Amino acid sequence: MTELRKRGVGEPESSENISDKEADGDDRLGLSGDGDSKVDPPDVPPSTDNTPKCLNKALEGLPPRWKNWWIRGVLSLAMISGFFLIIYLGPIMLILVVMSIQIKCFQEIITIGYRVYHSYELPWFRTLSWYFLVCVNYFFYGETLADYFGALVQREEPLQFLVRYHRFISFALYLAGFCMFVLSLVKKHYRLQFYMFAWTHVTLLIVVTQSHLVIQNLFEGMIWFIVPISIVICNDIMAYLFGFFFGRTPLIKLSPKKTWEGFIGGFFATVVFGFLLSYLLAQFQYFVCPVEFNSETSRFAVECQPSDIFVMQEYTLPAAVHNVLRWKTVRLYPYQIHSVALSSFGSLIGPFGGFFASGFKRAFKIKDFADTIPGHGGIMDRFDCQYLMATFTHVYIASFVRGPNPSKVLQLLLVLQPQQQLNIFNTLQSHLRERGMLPPAAVEAH
Repeated sequence: MTELRKRGVGEPESSENISDKEADGDDRLGLSGDGDSKVDPPDVPPSTDNTPKCLNKALEGLPPRWKNWWIRGVLSLAMISGFFLIIYLGPIMLILVVMSIQIKCFQEIITIGYRVYHSYELPWFRTLSWYFLVCVNYFFYGETLADYFGALVQREEPLQFLVRYHRFISFALYLAGFCMFVLSLVKKHYRLQFYMFAWTHVTLLIVVTQSHLVIQNLFEGMIWFIVPISIVICNDIMAYLFGFFFGRTPLIKLSPKKTWEGFIGGFFATVVFGFLLSYLLAQFQYFVCPVEFNSETSRFAVECQPSDIFVMQEYTLPAAVHNVLRWKTVRLYPYQIHSVALSSFGSLIGPFGGFFASGFKRAFKIKDFADTIPGHGGIMDRFDCQYLMATFTHVYIASFVRGPNPSKVLQLLLVLQPQQQLNIFNTLQSHLRERGMLPPAAVEAH
């Protein structure tokens, strides 16, 4: 009892001493403060202007506002042209570009964290951040390999092993990184290291997970990749133009340059643009067919019988619309109706991805994530809304569009044992006979 009393008396003092020691490093950053308003975050070095000299020289006589307008315009046209070129090069190039953009966005966000806290020399921060990026990409792209490259997996025995134990291998890789992080913990920096651990994981959630959904949308058909991305690009451009020429009323404090005029004008322009672009692309198999891997040619194939949403249909207009337009019916692709939903989300909710990014940048007193693109900032500055749009498109397809996928069912059947495949064949044959769908010749043959 005497020993226990002595410990009880000594414990608060010991605990306080430990807390003071551990919090020493955190106090220097203001991480232990009660309110955000009393603490200034560490400054991040400002981004530099890397506008091409020839462009700067051509625009040197213009006021800053118009100079920025021309720089953004010229670079926007260049990026749009590059986007069309990548589409022309096909699905493989699109996947590689998405992966490259994902890595660059991750690097920009992680670099901000590293610059803010570099003076503390946290062990293994950048190494572990990139290791976790590799782990998460291995998991997601392994899932894609199993879902869309079933025929290739069947031909290659090493791939069969990797696919069979894919999730266990992914978990083991992550667990190794987790243990490395625990072993890297340093006294006086515990709290700061856990902040950075969370920083890395939130970045993975925002960037890697959503970029994987971009690729999932691509496999549903290139139209589900091109239209959502084009909608965000159009809304960004049109909101900027409407705001530049007509903007008077501030929209949100996080982005002082955003105006209600730009927000509303961008919405209507984007809905019209999405509707017309959908009509154009829905006419071509190359854009509407799911992207599938052809095991015979070892290439991606985009040939199919277009689904119903890409077949022109006739719709009867409501009486109110009929009285105005004098049209009783109108012929549309059903996908054009879906495009209105996509455009509405991209114009009304999509910008909140940009507002979120603006709040993040204000928290660290930076103008842009990087200075990769003159007049635009970093890659993440251009794709903050794209990731949110990609997630919505994926959810929208799964909820309102996608039906059973015969190719995926077939891939699952191919990995079964021969006896299991035969049992499924006999069951399916009996079912088709009962429904009278099996041709008589086929019935006699079996």
